Amino acid sequence: MEYSPHCHSTQPVINKLFVFCIMLSLWVYMLYCCVGYSSTTPSFMMEERSSRNPLRPLQKQDLEMFPKSQSMDLLNNESDADSKGDGWEENKGDVAYDEDSGVAGAPNGSETKKLPQAIIIGVKKGGTRALLEFLRLHPDIRAVGAEPHFFDRNYEKGLEWYRELMPKTEEGQLTMEKTPSYFVTKEVPGRIHAMSKDTKLIVVVRDPVTRAISDYTQTRSKKPDIPSFESLTFRNITANLIDTSWSAVQIGMYARHLEQWLQFFPMSQLLFVSGERLISDPAGEMARIQHFLGLRREVTHKHFHFNPAKGFPCLKRPESNSKPHCLGKTKGRTHPNIHPDVIQRLREFYKPFNKKFYHMTGHNFGWD
Repeated sequence: MEYSPHCHSTQPVINKLFVFCIMLSLWVYMLYCCVGYSSTTPSFMMEERSSRNPLRPLQKQDLEMFPKSQSMDLLNNESDADSKGDGWEENKGDVAYDEDSGVAGAPNGSETKKLPQAIIIGVKKGGTRALLEFLRLHPDIRAVGAEPHFFDRNYEKGLEWYRELMPKTEEGQLTMEKTPSYFVTKEVPGRIHAMSKDTKLIVVVRDPVTRAISDYTQTRSKKPDIPSFESLTFRNITANLIDTSWSAVQIGMYARHLEQWLQFFPMSQLLFVSGERLISDPAGEMARIQHFLGLRREVTHKHFHFNPAKGFPCLKRPESNSKPHCLGKTKGRTHPNIHPDVIQRLREFYKPFNKKFYHMTGHNFGWD
């Protein structure tokens, strides 16, 4: 066979080209990953922009870096941990602490399942899970842990299906449930009234701006690639038009939702609980709630221990030195940095709704 020096000398060159192509491909892939990661971190970008010029008014070009969502109902997440009733550490179904606490006794032959006489109807991210757990300390209250969503999502299943979801109660005990989306669903007031016109209704409300940011934060923890809070807030940034079709904004228009409920229930059957005071003075708010429900005052300041690390009160048994029962890791998330001009514009947007809500309820919640 004839020897070919040309073929022998080109082999190392081909090998080097092959290795170079592989290295180039890996470098391009790593660059792509870095770019993709940075595009999903709007809070960092907003923080960087704010540090350069935090007081500069928001301009249209500020929001062009964030794509507009195709669905403006991003925050109606049916898979929220809170709706499953696992927002608290050491959650034990229908037992507030444990079996020997004396708070919720074991079922016996005299217990039956009843339709709820009182319902926590809202609002989302207002503090409804905390309130439900506070109420479950009372020996005369039994409440289902998960959110049934009967009057808004499962109404066609009928009242007997709904009744079966309820815990068993003895004579004189109150049956309760909580579903925060009820307050903002227009069909719900009439449906609850059809079940019982005497139902007592509790609404936990919170500063609508803070509530909207908390709502967005919860969704972003599950969907980190969603658009920024700033870009979702406005329908038209130049014209200063707030997008009221976005559920995070819409929920905080409390006066508009309350009007629907007053068509079926008198104000005396609704109690509005301050989400802020539920943190700063849980015993005081619980005193109001127990009076509203016609119950003796069993849950007092002795049942609460403020946890400075978490930023909210935990529950404890007065007769025990056991570890306080605290909200789980899904609660108290750190909010992203929001452009101050967006917050100010939202406050101005909510101001007339808040003023009307204060007048309708006879209570100034101090959000302005």
